[in-house]
Amino acid sequence: MKTSDFYYDLPERLIAQTPLEQRDASRMLALNKANGSIAHRHFYDLPEYLHAGDTLVLNNSRVIPARLLGVREDTGYPIELVLLTDKGDGVWECLTRPGKKCRPGAKLSFGEGKLTATVEDILPDGGNRLIRFHYEGIFLEILEELGTMPLPPYIKEKLEDPERYQTVYNKTPGSAAAPTAGLHFTPELLEQIQAMGVNIAYVTLHVGLGTFRPVKVEDVNDHVMHAEFYMLDEQNAAIINRTRKNGGRIFSVGTTATRTLETIAADDGTVHACSGWTDIFIYPGYRFKAVDCLITNFHLPESTLMMLISAFATRDMILDTYQIAVAEEYRFFSFGDSMLIYTD
Repeated sequence: MKTSDFYYDLPERLIAQTPLEQRDASRMLALNKANGSIAHRHFYDLPEYLHAGDTLVLNNSRVIPARLLGVREDTGYPIELVLLTDKGDGVWECLTRPGKKCRPGAKLSFGEGKLTATVEDILPDGGNRLIRFHYEGIFLEILEELGTMPLPPYIKEKLEDPERYQTVYNKTPGSAAAPTAGLHFTPELLEQIQAMGVNIAYVTLHVGLGTFRPVKVEDVNDHVMHAEFYMLDEQNAAIINRTRKNGGRIFSVGTTATRTLETIAADDGTVHACSGWTDIFIYPGYRFKAVDCLITNFHLPESTLMMLISAFATRDMILDTYQIAVAEEYRFFSFGDSMLIYTD
């Protein structure tokens, strides 16, 4: 299976640059994967596809303002960092620009010395750095003051309200990118869904910038996935297992929640409370264990996310549907419209 098997042609004008004023006013393409039928709806129509006893699984990770602009202490040369993974004890794996100015031992300063850092090591895979931060107080509070949101490279316009790159149910800080399938929900829509007898369960998966990393190998089997940290507690595991036992459907909101559930699930679809790192790579041929229906956005050509949804439906069905979405001028990627892949 080749990476080029997941290519489609997308006009640049369809890449959404800003979020809609009303979150749930985004369009929603509903694809019935059992028969391939398509309906053009809006996200606020989602309750029509839900039944009492179903469960929505949401990723409650919060995006941290992980982009830091600073200087080398000795030369004043401008440095940009993007925090990717918390390694503990004040050490983060970071993307650095320019890399040649961030050799081991280099000392960095941000916010006129309010936050300083030392480059400790260069990682062999991709050249990211391990950087130790030095500060007084609470690190996340300093980040909130000095950092900015690391928006995907295809978004060129400034985001006026950083909270629009957060879900309304975010809770646990740690992501470098938003779980964007959840951006369409409003508190009112979630309340409406729960009032129907639909359960809400939460997982946490801290999304890394590897989400946007292109697949550079020709053979899909040669691609190595980035690892991301996940958590599922006992209360939410019980909700998911009870739904499975009672014959309800599991609606996974986003590829991040999907990867978490499929990492944890046993062959019978049951899950258990746990945490860890997942580098699961889902592409056609994969047998889903935990997820019955998927709410997602429209993804980049030749990306691992295109491969995942092609595994969930079929590659031909997804590519045909994307061709229709382009013709109907849906908005694509992080701030774009939604897609529901479901079975009754």
